[in-house]
Amino acid sequence: MLSRVCSAAVNGIEAYPVEVEVNAGWGDTLIVVVGLPDAAVKESKDRVTTALGNSGFKFPMGRTTINLAPADVKKEGPSFDLPIAIGMIAASEQLETDQLDNFVIVGELALTGAVRSCKGVLPIALRAKQEGKVGVLVPADNAAEAAAVAGLNVIPVQNLREAVQFLEGEIRLSPTRVDMDAIFADAAHDDELDFSEVKGQESVKRALEIAAAGAHNILLIGPPGTGKSMLAKRLATILPPLTLEEALETTKIHSIVGLLSPGQALITRRPFRAPHHTASDAGLLGGNINPTPGEISLAHNGVLFLDELPEFKRSVLETLRQPLEEGKVTISRAAGTMTFPAQFMLVAAMNPTPDGKMPHESKSSPREIQNYLGRVSGPLLDRIDLHIEVPAVKFREMTGERTGETSAQIRARVIAARERQHRRFAGRPKITSNARMGPRELKQFCALDQTARDMLQMAMTDMNLSARAYDRILKVARTIADLAGAENLGAEHLSEAIQFRTLDRQIWG
Repeated sequence: MLSRVCSAAVNGIEAYPVEVEVNAGWGDTLIVVVGLPDAAVKESKDRVTTALGNSGFKFPMGRTTINLAPADVKKEGPSFDLPIAIGMIAASEQLETDQLDNFVIVGELALTGAVRSCKGVLPIALRAKQEGKVGVLVPADNAAEAAAVAGLNVIPVQNLREAVQFLEGEIRLSPTRVDMDAIFADAAHDDELDFSEVKGQESVKRALEIAAAGAHNILLIGPPGTGKSMLAKRLATILPPLTLEEALETTKIHSIVGLLSPGQALITRRPFRAPHHTASDAGLLGGNINPTPGEISLAHNGVLFLDELPEFKRSVLETLRQPLEEGKVTISRAAGTMTFPAQFMLVAAMNPTPDGKMPHESKSSPREIQNYLGRVSGPLLDRIDLHIEVPAVKFREMTGERTGETSAQIRARVIAARERQHRRFAGRPKITSNARMGPRELKQFCALDQTARDMLQMAMTDMNLSARAYDRILKVARTIADLAGAENLGAEHLSEAIQFRTLDRQIWG
């Protein structure tokens, strides 16, 4: 007898439907899995047969052929265990139901018949809704994640027998529901980290506020122990909350990598990724034989923090240039080409010299300093909007009782500036912040009067800035104006933006 079960698999960050066909025929007892399965899928026949016996089902005698269609796309992972098991039960006439076409089924099986969690359930649930399915049968640990998709019945199953009984109508399982408002409200609780804990460094806090308000990239340069890492880690506490669309997109990426906690429905806080400086190209960009997201995609809609920037391999840093411009990364392998979103804020920290001191104080030779700084290329620096010096904190500031503004106070101003940008770019869905403005938007929203134009021309000439740096200055000036509530760019906004391009010229120049 032939049975068909609807399932799905993930390709990139999107899911595609997979039809599991099981045919139980005559002949020697044998199980054959076809349809380009990988090793994990081929091994499923051993897990499934043992789970069938331990769940009280008879093993189909004769030759059993399992086809995963479409047959020209490679299938990987253990998520086909549950649909294969249900297909074998149906093909051996131990299951009578008309519900197999209504549900997409995924899940890994334990040898006991228990259903274990699997990766990529959120994109699979989104695909099931697009296909017009009634619902999905998923592991209980993944149910909250799938329930983030509105209008879909998400049925959590604990084991194989429970799934079969539900499909036959012997038992009723309540669909999982999640309260999206409550989930986002829980994300608004106080953070463990707060800007009020940072003593001094008011100019750096100002730069981080501007970076957060316009989603600009920022480079912190200063001696060791001045608080560069401490400040960078608190940047996430002043970023605006994720929208539902951003949360779904971010959660999809973390879901396919398997980074969601059991029972977690959505990622409601902006990601903060801080890879070690020994990270490889594939670790940062993504890769493997079948490409998977790397750190820059896991930081999508959040922050990518690169501490000790010159310690990263030069080849790794250069791979960041294109994603910083385009907001996405395309990985080409023999298995195919994948495009992953990568709209992140780059926050980098570094020492100005090998011994950590500023160039005029360093005991390193000019050649040693030049070799150290040469690990960070000019084109990469051009793509970083703000360069800020982080000086040593004075003793009276460290020991003083005075505390700075809290993260909540700074975040309120950042959110107000972002709201102005959302209204400005209402008809441009691809532009979410000032940092994403193109030439057309710069011309329309960053018009300069004659005084500001003369100031910028002088800065371009004196500092030998590139055309890209010119655009970056205008974008930062637009953000400074938004924080001030100004509709038009003024000379004061432009002069502050220009200051954030001087430090790299002093050190690299």
